[in-house]
Amino acid sequence: MKKTKILTLAMILFSIMLGTASCSEEDDTVEEFPDWQAKNNTFFNHLSDSVSSLLAADPARTDWKRIKSWSKPSDVAGVNADYIIVHVEEAAAPEVTGSPIYTDTVTVSYMGRLLPSVSYPSGFVFDRTFEGEYDKELSASVKFAIGDQNGTGLVDGFATALQNMRRGDRWTVYIPYQLGYKSTASGGIPAFSTLIFEIVLQDYWGAKEVS
Repeated sequence: MKKTKILTLAMILFSIMLGTASCSEEDDTVEEFPDWQAKNNTFFNHLSDSVSSLLAADPARTDWKRIKSWSKPSDVAGVNADYIIVHVEEAAAPEVTGSPIYTDTVTVSYMGRLLPSVSYPSGFVFDRTFEGEYDKELSASVKFAIGDQNGTGLVDGFATALQNMRRGDRWTVYIPYQLGYKSTASGGIPAFSTLIFEIVLQDYWGAKEVS
C-alpha cells in the first residue's frame, strides 16, 4: 500500500462532506466551518481506524504511528481520541537516540493547519515558522518549553508528539480536538478542530541545561 493511500481516502471523504456550503438561515452569509464537530470527528476516526488496520496488518511499518497521549492511562486501550496519528516524513539518523520529556525545552520548526473548509481547500494555516515546503536551510525555528510545573504549556497532542520524536525527525501529526483546544475556540481556530502539524525537532535540553 502506498503511504499516501490512507490520506487520499480520508481527504476524499472529507471533500465529499464539504461538497455543499452551508448558509445562515438569517442571511446569505456562507459559513466557513459548517457541521465542524461532526466533520472533524468523522475525519479523525476514519484516519485512526485506517492506520490501526494498517499497523495491525504490518507491525514492522515505521512510516505511520498511532501514539497514545502522554496524559492518558497507559494500562487501557482507550479510544481514537486518546491518540495522535503520525506520518513520518523524514526519520532521524539511526544513531540518534533519546527524546525530550515534558519538562524539557525544544527548538522546532512547524506549520499548523486545519482540515479543509469552504474558503481553504488545503486547510487554514493558523501558525507557522516557515512558508511553503520545509527547507532546513531557510526555515525559521522557535524555542519553548513543552510544559511547566503548573501543568500548562502545549496542547496534549503536540506535547505527545515531541516526547516521542528524536532530533532530526520531521513528522506530520494529526491531533484530535480532544487533545487540542477541545470545545473552545482559540484565536482563528474554531472549537472542535483537528489540528494538523508538520513538526521538525531540531534540538532539546533538560531544565538545568537551558540558559
